[in-house]
Amino acid sequence: MNIRLAALIIMGVLSLSACSNRFDGMGAGANDPSKAGNYQPNTPEYFVASVGDRVLFAVDQSTLSSEAMSILDKQADWLAQNGEFSALIEGHADEQGTREYNLALGARRASAVQAYLVSRGVADNRLSTVTYGKERPIEICSTEECWSKNRRAVTVVQVGTTS
Repeated sequence: MNIRLAALIIMGVLSLSACSNRFDGMGAGANDPSKAGNYQPNTPEYFVASVGDRVLFAVDQSTLSSEAMSILDKQADWLAQNGEFSALIEGHADEQGTREYNLALGARRASAVQAYLVSRGVADNRLSTVTYGKERPIEICSTEECWSKNRRAVTVVQVGTTS
């Protein structure tokens, strides 16, 4: 019986360690070109690993920083070269504040990203937005280090048009 229990525990640990979770902090290589791997340039995996799928925001802000605009410029270029893809822009907030406030803030963040991408030439009908507020944190804690990772907008590329 102890052998079975040990085997189940080991299998569980190995299964969890093998999981690929896009809510794992910054994603698999997100915004880090050195982690681009061997992905083909016209794939969502390449977009995440090489272009960068997220931008971060300051506390209670939906204004894009210069760093965010630099990442969004790369996203716009990639989307221009890969017209078969559309994007869903997810707006997120940290755990501070009410649910309603954070849903509204997440919506403003997603809209800011959408507006910027449109200003860089991405057709509006290829983009849609959703807000999750504080409902989908990538870090759960009560420190600024974690909260800063949760204040974000994530661009999720997909084949076809947005719905």
